[in-house]
Amino acid sequence: MFHLLATAGNYLEPVGPIAGTERAHLIKVIWVSMIAIGPALLATPLILWRYRRSNARAAYTPKWEGNRLLEIIMWGVPIAVVTWLSLHIWKSTHQLDPYRPLAEEAITVQVVGLDWKWLFLYPDQGVALVDELIVPEGQAVHLILTTDTVMQSLQIPALAGQMYAMPGMTTHQWFFAGLPGETRGFNAQFTGLGFSKQEFVVKTVTQAGFEEAMASMQSAPPLDEATYSKLAERGTPTETKLALGISTDATLRFRLAEPQLFARVLGRYHTGQPLASEAQPGSADYRAEAAALPAAMNTMPMHHHHD
Repeated sequence: MFHLLATAGNYLEPVGPIAGTERAHLIKVIWVSMIAIGPALLATPLILWRYRRSNARAAYTPKWEGNRLLEIIMWGVPIAVVTWLSLHIWKSTHQLDPYRPLAEEAITVQVVGLDWKWLFLYPDQGVALVDELIVPEGQAVHLILTTDTVMQSLQIPALAGQMYAMPGMTTHQWFFAGLPGETRGFNAQFTGLGFSKQEFVVKTVTQAGFEEAMASMQSAPPLDEATYSKLAERGTPTETKLALGISTDATLRFRLAEPQLFARVLGRYHTGQPLASEAQPGSADYRAEAAALPAAMNTMPMHHHHD
């Protein structure tokens, strides 16, 4: 059953320990639930067959009032199953808390959701990528998420769970990168016509491969405010490449020329002034030249506190 349900990039085929734990949790819950559900599923067709009209041997007992032992089993087993599931799910929920730091040292990636693309900023490495997340194997990764458009939902099924992102706020997602390879992530929140194309690739590489990739982007085109304003225009990755004059076969990789870019994106929604439609990424009226970001010193990022 699980093989039939699993697809590439699905947590039923995990490539990291977080998704692996989620899969084990699902399987355990299904098997325990079957203790209560299985007998009912099995007994229903047997009862129908036993008491079919043509079976004269089936006893007809219209005055039968009940069986205490049977009632204890019928009520006691489901109650025990639900009690166990409640305790197990409560424990697992805290164990898989996406806000729980997994290690003291981690790769920090700032994520900005746009229409219809994902921008990944590596503040410590000074690089940025569009629709491409590169992480080193066996290392904790800390994603800090926001959007510069409507609410979005980032999900990497084979590595971690799902986390919402909202403009002017930050949310967090921790996960461990697995063995070298590739999987996919996507936006699980409907955000318009290009929503179905808002996917990205997650590349897990060796530590040496990660350092090499980060070093190679130091000579990439700079991601400054002007370039970001172009990225923020509503459009698919292919449309964005055409707008930037880049080959549609190329990957969008940049040197992070503005280290405060993430804070300034957050600050767009904390100026105390309403945001005009032409200055709002994702709006049909958006114009890059009218969408200046506030200075870093004026930003007041809001954090979503997860309990």
